[in-house]
Amino acid sequence: MKYWTVDEARAYIPRLRLLLGVIRRAKNLAVSARGNGHAVLPGAPLLAGPPVPANPPMSEAPVSFDAKEALAELEDEGIILRDPERGLIDFTTVHNGREVLLCWQLGEDELAWWHFPEDGFAGRRPLPLPPEF
Repeated sequence: MKYWTVDEARAYIPRLRLLLGVIRRAKNLAVSARGNGHAVLPGAPLLAGPPVPANPPMSEAPVSFDAKEALAELEDEGIILRDPERGLIDFTTVHNGREVLLCWQLGEDELAWWHFPEDGFAGRRPLPLPPEF
């Protein structure tokens, strides 16, 4: 298990946006293919969150990997993908000897939240982590 510092997780956010874009585009393509490109199938989830740009900004390197590789990178890095539609991510860290989760989702400018594993998204609290629990 990899433990992230707040600074490490914040530095990874630009890469995370790229990986989530690949994953979300693949999901959109799969939903479109199942609907023959004409409509979303009944019961198929619609992607929430900010739209994924069709053409990434020129400052970003072209994507040269697929969703499977993007998911594998998240797993290799110990990043928990809670909800690909919302782009909800948790990074595990240790604070005062206790595991806590640094929480971020697409649309947020930076990593600014944390929560205890048992509290989930509803228990998010703003960073910084408190000196004592």
